[in-house]
Formats: sequence, structure tokens, C-alpha cells
Amino acid sequence: MAAYTLPELSYDYSALEPHISARIMELHHSKHHKAYVDGANNALAQMAEARESANFGAINKLEKDLAFHLGGHVNHSIFWTNMQGHGPATPEGEIQAAINEFFGSYEKFTAHFSAVAMGIQGSGWAVLSWDPIGEQLIVQQLFDQQANTAQGTTPLLQLDMWEHAFYLDYQNVKGDYVAAFWNIVNWENVAARLAAARGASGQALLLS
Repeated sequence: MAAYTLPELSYDYSALEPHISARIMELHHSKHHKAYVDGANNALAQMAEARESANFGAINKLEKDLAFHLGGHVNHSIFWTNMQGHGPATPEGEIQAAINEFFGSYEKFTAHFSAVAMGIQGSGWAVLSWDPIGEQLIVQQLFDQQANTAQGTTPLLQLDMWEHAFYLDYQNVKGDYVAAFWNIVNWENVAARLAAARGASGQALLLS
């Protein structure tokens, strides 16, 4: 059975300082993300056992476990690549044009995205996504690791709003954490994800 693995970061834990500390990055990546990887693999292993024994009494719990832990693995895998310690502070090229088209301006987009992040009740993520049905960018609130987003949308930019992502640095002042995030967004990564999502949308239309 194929197993999920913890991805390596393309930068050092200290690369995002002073916006996110090396201590948070180390704990977040090596402990929290690893726990999601282990949880997803464990759920898959128990599902395999259930198939072999034909005992599906725990299948509902295992499905929920897989959704939660795999959601955590996917979300964090995107999140790490969405950030960098250097680069343009604002989007350029196609991603800039798309943000202007669908949100009016970069300032309006960041205000919208930040409000979504700050408005999450409990734990979750703010997500900039590509909607292939409307062929547009949308902002979504993702509750926990897997709830409240529309099926089929493709995440392009994610901000982790679980307390473990910011509490050591910002304590309960979430607004400072959200504001700091805009200094470390890897817009080249977001632009590449948008291009891939748009391409996939076009392929899907050709096959429909």
C-alpha cells in the first residue's frame, strides 16, 4: 500500500522570520504536519484490515479520520509552498490580472481574504480558490481541515488559522499574524497553481 510522506521544505525553518519564527515552523512542520501524515496512513491501514476481515463496523469513523488527516496533509503541503522569505511583495503578471478582474484590486482582495481569515469560528483556513464552474477566483472559509468548501474548487493560496500556526509568535492577536502573512506570500507559486487549475478546467470542458 502506498504511504503518504512528510514533504521537505524548500527553505530553512528560519527563512520566514520575523513574520513566522523558526520555532513555530519547526513544530508546525515536524510535529503537527507529521501527525496528519501518520493519521492518514493509519486510517488507510485500518481500512485495508477491514477489507481483509470483512469487518466494517468502524468504517464510518475511519472515513472521518481519513478525511480529517488527509485534509491536514494536503492543506499543509500547499501552505508551505505558498510562502517564501523573499520575492515580490505583491502579485505580478497573470495572477495580478486575475485578482484585479475578480476582486477589483489587490487591496480589495487582501481585505476580503483577511476578513475571511479573521472570521473563522474555531479552527480552519482562509483559501483563495479557482472555481472551474464559474471560471473565477473565489475566497472560502475551510473549517477544521476538510469542511465547508465547494466540491471541485482548486486551492491556490491557503492561510492556516489554527492556533498552532501563530500562537507562539502572536498569542491571541490574530490580526497581526494575518497582516504579516502578506509579506511572505510566494506569488509565483500561486500563479503556477492558477495556470494549472485553468488548464485543468479547459481539459474538463473538452471532455464534457
